[in-house]
Amino acid sequence: MRRSRTVIGWFAVAGLNALCDGDACVIAGSQETMRTIIARRATRGAPSMTIKKTTFGEIMTGLRLGAAYCFDQEAYNRFFPLAQRDGLNLGPQDFSDPGPHGLHFFRVQWLATAR
Repeated sequence: MRRSRTVIGWFAVAGLNALCDGDACVIAGSQETMRTIIARRATRGAPSMTIKKTTFGEIMTGLRLGAAYCFDQEAYNRFFPLAQRDGLNLGPQDFSDPGPHGLHFFRVQWLATAR
């Protein structure tokens, strides 16, 4: 299977609106985890949210277009070795602190540098 087609995780969407943490699209490692995240967030459109898979290629395209992503541990552990092979300077992260809401995400965003 080509890297670009590797499923990294799952995101939730209602219409054109994705479930985000701030301005970063949340990517969970499983559909069940995404359902838990939706329930904990108690977002207004939660019952109408659709959970969809996302691939490495889709995420990389989003990053190149300026999108930001927040990965849970399972999704990030799928993402970072592939991203390293594509030249992103990423490595393992420590997800041991669940944070104040019991959810720990690692944010990835491609920032443009001034030339």
